[in-house]
Amino acid sequence: MSQPRDEETPRVVIRDKRRIDPVSGQVRVPAGEQPAGSTPTGQAREEQMSEHETPVVDEAPVAPPPTGGGDLESQLAERTDDLQRVTAEYANYRRRVDRDRSLVVDQAAERFALQLFPIVDDIERARDHGDLTGAFKVVADRVLGLLDGLGVESFGTAGDPFDPALHEAVIHDTSSEVSVPTATTVLRQGFRRGDRVLRTAMVGVTDPEHPAAPEAQPATDEPAAG
Repeated sequence: MSQPRDEETPRVVIRDKRRIDPVSGQVRVPAGEQPAGSTPTGQAREEQMSEHETPVVDEAPVAPPPTGGGDLESQLAERTDDLQRVTAEYANYRRRVDRDRSLVVDQAAERFALQLFPIVDDIERARDHGDLTGAFKVVADRVLGLLDGLGVESFGTAGDPFDPALHEAVIHDTSSEVSVPTATTVLRQGFRRGDRVLRTAMVGVTDPEHPAAPEAQPATDEPAAG
């Protein structure tokens, strides 16, 4: 009596991979390959042609780019105008920067000089009294050298013609020895830097006793009233 078959037992599959058929003695051709000398099918022929041949595609003729000479000239003129404008703006900017820098330097020099003026007044008073000697004279010379380095010079000496732009009159007198208002006494020196007056000179002014009469204006012939 045969025993029941176990359905769970795995099946054994044996594949014959021998290249030579043991029965016919011919060479076996693996699945998916064409035997030598056989003609490939139409689909295989198309695949082979697609691998080795490049399909010819009709290309439309490419038109040459337009010359556009007028547009190029207008663009060149526009760019030239832009360059000229930028160059002019940069030149103006440089001039403004140089002017502002010079103005800042001048203002700093003038502020520093204004702080030295009271010291210079003390030095001049000591000079008038004969006290400018020794170490004090050395310090005084250095202070005056600072003013020279800043381009500041003093003005105002006795005998100068009175100029309201340069002199501050605090004393008035008259004399027959002068023909025009004259600064005969200098109470305090003035200082200027270039054309800019930093401090006016304080002076006593002597006016002539008999000031010259103003010149008579030449008479003009007026048309008679009709």
